[in-house]
Amino acid sequence: MAVHKLVSDDVFEEALYTLIAIHCTIEDYRLAYLLNKHLGISLVRKPLDLDYSKDKSTYSIFEWEDNKQLTTWSLVSNICKTHEAVPQNNQQSLFNTQEQITKTFNLIPEHKGVNYFLKIDNDNNFSKEAYILNSILNIPQVATAFSVDVNQLKSKDNLIFN
Repeated sequence: MAVHKLVSDDVFEEALYTLIAIHCTIEDYRLAYLLNKHLGISLVRKPLDLDYSKDKSTYSIFEWEDNKQLTTWSLVSNICKTHEAVPQNNQQSLFNTQEQITKTFNLIPEHKGVNYFLKIDNDNNFSKEAYILNSILNIPQVATAFSVDVNQLKSKDNLIFN
């Protein structure tokens, strides 16, 4: 009896989205507004943030579905800071004090300096990447922006939002 073997190595290798890293110090809602204004898109904050329970981190996400181009735009924060209270068991203190520890988590640990990622999902070949990158770089509040090679990322599973 003949054995049929299906090889699917090439099918799942290629990423069907564009990823742009953005360095800036402004709040997420302000960046979403500026991207909407400069790129002509309509990013809207999702009701629920991305929640990763393994390290207790949440990341804000804005999304817009362009039905004409069959494209989904997602702006996601890369940095999550959490505050934890550590009780001090100091017997010589008159007051019961608690020390605050701030922990920083990254959605994509390979790019710790990046504040936000703009993910553009498109089933077809997306050819406007250079135009979008130049438009983002023309925003005065953005320090820098660059394209990220998704195939080189170890934590690309964190970019699956649905």
